[in-house]
Amino acid sequence: MTRPVRVLSLYEGFFAGGARILHSDVVTGLVADGTQEHRVLSLTSAARRDASLQFAHDDTRFRRLKDRGVRIDTFERIAGDRPLAPEDFTRSELEHAARLFDEADVILSLKEQPLSLVVALERAGLLPDRAIAACLHRSDPGHSGPALGWLVEAAATGAVTATISCAESTSRAYARAGVSAGEAWVIDNGIDTRRFRPGTRAERRRIRAGLGIPDSAPVVLLAARFDAMKDPGLFLRAVSAHARSAPGTHYVVCGSGMTRTNPAFVSLLADSGVDEGVDLHALGLREDMPELYRIADVIALTSAFGEASPLCLVEGAASGAVPVTTDVGDAARLVEGFGLVTAREVGAIVEAWGDALALGPALRAAALSARTRMDRGRMIADYRAAVEGLLVSRALAA
Repeated sequence: MTRPVRVLSLYEGFFAGGARILHSDVVTGLVADGTQEHRVLSLTSAARRDASLQFAHDDTRFRRLKDRGVRIDTFERIAGDRPLAPEDFTRSELEHAARLFDEADVILSLKEQPLSLVVALERAGLLPDRAIAACLHRSDPGHSGPALGWLVEAAATGAVTATISCAESTSRAYARAGVSAGEAWVIDNGIDTRRFRPGTRAERRRIRAGLGIPDSAPVVLLAARFDAMKDPGLFLRAVSAHARSAPGTHYVVCGSGMTRTNPAFVSLLADSGVDEGVDLHALGLREDMPELYRIADVIALTSAFGEASPLCLVEGAASGAVPVTTDVGDAARLVEGFGLVTAREVGAIVEAWGDALALGPALRAAALSARTRMDRGRMIADYRAAVEGLLVSRALAA
């Protein structure tokens, strides 16, 4: 093929989330050398998430893709608590999507939710014969609701020809759930290690001063949206207990809904027993994550389910923080050699945070030595090979 490969990515919408950050990074990386042209179709133009309405055009990922020349089409809908079902699409939406599919060589679906569109196109007889891969980012497909059924159906009919999972645990979980696509890749997440790097002494002092955190104070950071999957209540109960044994520690929470303007967060904070004198910084959704990671001593993850290959763990580690995580998805494999894995119990978490602070210099050195394997360059190359592989497979099957 002498012209660039044309790839269309399907998004449920543009709103805060690690999978959207990662996939958008993949797209910007793949367009860089001119061998591929990328376009995005978002099923929604806004999203109601975590007690806020988030517009696609305000999203950092949206703006970054636009800046890189990626065309983005959106349906004028609002993403809510449930994904759009196949029967929800109008005829004009299906015809518009069919045109975009027909112009592409390969379709990538960001998670399984957008596959309702593929199912709808197939049922309406409008689905062009194209290679379609579902990019999967969960380790608990049962929590995907009806979207799992759409993926199973689309794979069974041959509409979805492959899966690309971000973790071994993800690939195994979807196979157990009955997803039988023709091909299955596992591509580990990667990050931009130029952005996620340790801070200089001057940078750390400036960032801490901006938050009112003393230079010498230990900092435990949770970067997660306000969602049951992340179990913010467990984190806050651990903060309550840890603060009693390690006074002077500062705790930073950031992510959509992690703010005192969210009544549900305030209620959970009150129930957790965190004393008013504890230095808890609830920052909400932030766009300066590299800076926040640079001041952290511990990057915490208390998730209960759903995680596959959590970006926060490698972003924090690459910035010099020690990851302490519950055993979800591939988290234990990700942090092996430079992080700690803890049980989902307050006492165990408090002990692990204490160990991470005590062993900080050694674990930090181990994490920084592993930065090469965390880099996004390897991930981009693997995705490029997967897209080319999808085309080869389609040609051989023709």
